[in-house]
Amino acid sequence: MPFINDILRYRSLSIVGLEKNTGKTVCLNYILKRLSQLGTHCAVTSIGVDGEQTDAVFGSAKPEITLYEKMLFITSEKHYRQRRLISKILAVDPRSTSLGRLVTGEVICDGKILLSGAASTGLLREQIDSFINQDVPLTIVDGALSRLSLASPTVTEAMVLATGAAVSPNISKLISKTRFVCKLIALDEVDAEMQRKLSPLSQGLWAVDGNGDIYDLNVGSVFLLGKGDTDLFRHGHTLFAAGAISDRLLKYLASQKCISDTQLIVRDFTKFFVTPEVYNDFIRRGGKINVLQRSNLVAVCLNPTSPQGYTLHSKEACDALSDAIGLPVYDVKRAETEQ
Repeated sequence: MPFINDILRYRSLSIVGLEKNTGKTVCLNYILKRLSQLGTHCAVTSIGVDGEQTDAVFGSAKPEITLYEKMLFITSEKHYRQRRLISKILAVDPRSTSLGRLVTGEVICDGKILLSGAASTGLLREQIDSFINQDVPLTIVDGALSRLSLASPTVTEAMVLATGAAVSPNISKLISKTRFVCKLIALDEVDAEMQRKLSPLSQGLWAVDGNGDIYDLNVGSVFLLGKGDTDLFRHGHTLFAAGAISDRLLKYLASQKCISDTQLIVRDFTKFFVTPEVYNDFIRRGGKINVLQRSNLVAVCLNPTSPQGYTLHSKEACDALSDAIGLPVYDVKRAETEQ
């Protein structure tokens, strides 16, 4: 598939799902198989646990993760011992997790494995940097559950988004939910100078004046907005939310008379915890939203089957979603059977 070549442009890739059971592991296995066939060296890890044989919630069978010769991987001591492949240990992190220390291994003979990696995005970023320093061309991170935080451009350079019937068996609702996330992913970045100034700010709400100077608005919580004499716009109409944003902030800004002059800057798409209705109302009233860093969406993959037994028509669903988001949508399982 074309997106395999696109993946090779990046040093790190996350595979994330809108919901559990959207086919992340199927996507991962497809990508790993194709990379192996191309002779591409890569490393693989996970945040949380992935690759289990049975779904912990629904009890249904799940695809295991298959690794190939010369691939590197990180998993916990517990799951390293349970591996069904031949490998050698390259390193053991002295820091312990709930499943033991994290083991870095190299595959000698193809096989299957459970991946249980870093418990935080900070440690994950450290591991990715380590592989880059070892000249590993690509590190792939498989996300547990629906943790979109892995797809932050501060963690991985690119992402594959998995969606499907598990999000909704209703094709219209599936398209609506997926399209909204894709809209957030595609938000335009601010310029490099603004990135340089705002990136170090980790919390709070800040204002940017016409000269590009930054001011702390001393808003400890969005719940304090509208109370007291706080004037968010005393330094200008460009605001930067250093942390997560919610419906409450967008509703407050949308209610202001100067909404059509307001630009809100958010760190990246993973910081949005807003509903489509509130977001769209903010935009409709004239508000503008940009991000410090835009995520690189390499591919959208669709799993037409849900664990409850609902099944969408694969081609029709892929085509309809593709038309809605303006991007190709792939059912990798169907693609393999058609090859």
